[in-house]
Amino acid sequence: MQANQTIGMDLPLKTLVWRDASGVTWLSYNDPAFIAARHSVDGADDTTVNAMAVAAKAIASKATTPTGPSPANC
Repeated sequence: MQANQTIGMDLPLKTLVWRDASGVTWLSYNDPAFIAARHSVDGADDTTVNAMAVAAKAIASKATTPTGPSPANC
């Protein structure tokens, strides 16, 4: 936010969990590099943005990985 204060409109990072018309559930978020580029932040590929992207991807992966027994095994 120090480079361009308008990036605060997109921070903190947000995710959206939604279900489409066919009943499939999705998790969506904007890539931090996209957000940085959108707000013309120099160094959009720098270490901080990359770390944010890795963290967002890891959280999304963990949130969308099934745990416990599958419905077929219940």
